[in-house]
Amino acid sequence: MNYSEESLRIHKEKKGKLAMVSKVPLVTRDDLSVAYTPGVAAVSSAIAKDKNLVYEYTGKGNTVAIVTDGSAVLGLGNIGPEAALPVMEGKAVIFKEFAGIDAFPLCLATQDTEEIIRIVKNIVPGIGAVNLEDISAPRCFEIEERLQDVGIPVFHDDQHGTAVVVLSGIMNAAKAVGKNLHELSVVISGAGAAGIAVTKLLSCIGTDEKTCTPVRDIVVCDSKGIVEKSRADLNDIKKDIALRTNMLGKKGTIADALVGADVLIGVSAPGVITEDMIRSMAPKAIVFTLANPVPEIMPQLAKNAGAAVVATGRSDFPNQVNNALAYPGIFKGALLARAPRITPAMKQAAAKALSAFITEPSPENILPPLTDRRVASSIAEAVYKAAIS
Repeated sequence: MNYSEESLRIHKEKKGKLAMVSKVPLVTRDDLSVAYTPGVAAVSSAIAKDKNLVYEYTGKGNTVAIVTDGSAVLGLGNIGPEAALPVMEGKAVIFKEFAGIDAFPLCLATQDTEEIIRIVKNIVPGIGAVNLEDISAPRCFEIEERLQDVGIPVFHDDQHGTAVVVLSGIMNAAKAVGKNLHELSVVISGAGAAGIAVTKLLSCIGTDEKTCTPVRDIVVCDSKGIVEKSRADLNDIKKDIALRTNMLGKKGTIADALVGADVLIGVSAPGVITEDMIRSMAPKAIVFTLANPVPEIMPQLAKNAGAAVVATGRSDFPNQVNNALAYPGIFKGALLARAPRITPAMKQAAAKALSAFITEPSPENILPPLTDRRVASSIAEAVYKAAIS
């Protein structure tokens, strides 16, 4: 099947993927009087007296706004809010189908950080959580950080959803090749939203050390090479990462970083990894090349060069690493707990729950398929327990 042609056809035929439906009948005059005027005035009056009743009398507690400015959509770049809408509709459908959550796209005609923050703060009364999506780095870091105290979860899925699934995959890949997770030497290709979040989750930054043991060492690389303390061109985010990673003080290119490494996590650009780089890694190397739709190195080339486990972001290869495995359950658990934010401990709990779905990991089977509808409920339960604890 030509997925591009079929996608264009079905989107045109259906006029998008979303529709709104009523939970109550609107057939008779009595139906209208209960659902709308005059009956609804009693509901509004009750909420006016006690704002917490909004969770009892409305859909707020099961509603997510998917907020984007269209500045970093898939691998397509800054293509704008209108072009981002089909992707946001897709996320909304996944929320509904896999977690029963009512989600809707909010595509903003601004890329101004202050305005995005203001808009999100002003929509909080009518929603239970916010999924920030496809907002470019480094603005995405500031936007999410400054929205953590609005009273509902605000979660940038490109960062943390990806990081949760990567951690799950690495946990099971390590088991598949007989390596200790906490002894792994990891190289991350890409220092954008996903790369920084993966680094923090694997390093247990901000997490209680009693519930999280970090990998042995991480080296982060951007388009100019290894992110290390002597570089004068680092932004504040990368400066902080340079202080927390690269314990051996490596310098140079990603090729230099990969020599002897156990794990490569690619969240960067097509074709930036070569077979020679994979050959220089440690035996039984684990290679996650997640650039979409074209990975940093094609899976067969990585295997030819000696990689034992290979994962991509694509559904047409084994071991698909996709944040859709994580975010429906993470949001469901957070909403059930009425958590004010999604914490590192909740993300660690989600990763462990996801990895547990594969009881006997193998090089070709480290994560459940996206179509497994049990995953979201299992993750939601783990996230709920982490939230209330």
